[in-house]
Amino acid sequence: FGVATPSGLITDHKRTPFNIGQAIQLEGFKEHEAQPLLQGLAEKVTNPQTLLKEVLAWTSGQPFLTQKICQFIRSTSSAIPTNDEAEWIENLVRTRVIENWESQDEPEHLRTIRDRILESKQSVGLLEIYRQIVDQGEVVAVDSPDEKELLLSGLVVKQQGSLRVNNRIYQSIFDRIWVEQHV
Repeated sequence: FGVATPSGLITDHKRTPFNIGQAIQLEGFKEHEAQPLLQGLAEKVTNPQTLLKEVLAWTSGQPFLTQKICQFIRSTSSAIPTNDEAEWIENLVRTRVIENWESQDEPEHLRTIRDRILESKQSVGLLEIYRQIVDQGEVVAVDSPDEKELLLSGLVVKQQGSLRVNNRIYQSIFDRIWVEQHV
């Protein structure tokens, strides 16, 4: 199991089943798709919908991160203050996911993204495109192999013809400082 670009699967360009495939765009959970998670949150707060919206504001619906943060919420022993959900979620995300992320990335997710970028043969090109995205907020997609690799990593998403960082968590971890350390 894993991810690969179609060109990475083609060994013989004359005979391959991958030249007839069609790309599909995978997206994060939309609010209505994440509704089943409310059941677990309802045990912790009186307004689980508000809490879920705050989680999605950080994850942009990325399934692994969304479920991971919901699990953190369920396992917390501290009370979640009503009307301060945004601040509470931000603190949870910063302390349990962003700060010291390399040592507390269990099960591994963020390190996989990091390694996919840094261990790629195209790492310099990937980091250059990613730096532009970080600096400008988004860049027009040209569907280059480097862009496809960035999309495959999950670090960026393509929306309305432009590439942008997938979510606030990735944006906080894989920031300008991180890029500069690895260029």
